[in-house]
Amino acid sequence: MTNGPAGKLRATFFHFSLAALLSAFVLASPLHAQEAPAGDGFGQEESLTPLDGAATEDAIGISEDLTAEELAAMGETEALPDDLSPWGMFLAADIVVKAVMIGLVFASIVTWTIWLAKNTEIARARSRAKSGFAALAASKTLDEAGEKLRSAKGPVQQLAQAAIHEMQLSGTAPDKEGVKERIAWRFQRIEANTAREIGIGTGVLATIGATAPFVGLFGTVWGIMNSFIGIAHTQTTNLAVVAPGIAEALLATGLGLVAAIPAVVIYNSFSRAIAGYRAIVADSSAELLRLVSRDLDHGREQRLAKAAD
Repeated sequence: MTNGPAGKLRATFFHFSLAALLSAFVLASPLHAQEAPAGDGFGQEESLTPLDGAATEDAIGISEDLTAEELAAMGETEALPDDLSPWGMFLAADIVVKAVMIGLVFASIVTWTIWLAKNTEIARARSRAKSGFAALAASKTLDEAGEKLRSAKGPVQQLAQAAIHEMQLSGTAPDKEGVKERIAWRFQRIEANTAREIGIGTGVLATIGATAPFVGLFGTVWGIMNSFIGIAHTQTTNLAVVAPGIAEALLATGLGLVAAIPAVVIYNSFSRAIAGYRAIVADSSAELLRLVSRDLDHGREQRLAKAAD
């Protein structure tokens, strides 16, 4: 019995300790449950890092899976010229294509320069020829025509002076037909020289009109050839890669047409104007021959009258 109270005390202390441990365990369980998400969150953050690394590795793998063709296309696309205007395409063109373009632009400048100069020249020559022909038509003798054309310039004045000079050299030659032939031969030389002078520059127009399209075509062929070489180097047929080179090449053909079409039109216009001018000179020559024939007939009549006296 002596151990009864002590044993009860120990039993009570044991039960109290057990209850305290159970209570502490019960209280610690909700706290642990509340702290678990935070712990899971930190674990998730720590697990995200491997996931991000995996995603990066996947992206690298995808980028490595890109073919060389696609990478080359992307590089070429980034290198494409931003300015696709005519001036920008000229600056980006090959040196041979640039030389062709410069030559065609120069040919176009020459064409319009000749147009301006020859228009002025032909208009002035036609005006002089018409005035001279009007003076011949109003004259009754060769000497009168010479007086009216003394201060004039142009082929009609040259024709009149040639006729007067030949008449003076022939003097009183009895062969009228021989005099007319010599005067006609001089007229032919003057007309030929006049046609040659008035036609200076038109040959250049004919040359530009005939060759400019082919020169432009040469530039186009060269540019397209370079584009195909670029396709072979990049190993891609992406239109965005080859289109600028083809556009630069086609610009050469466009410049060739710009130079050729006006040259042909202007050449045809000048041909018609020169033909009209030469017709006026020929009419003046015929009018002078008429005056020469009249003077020869009058001279013959005078000689016959003197012989009769």
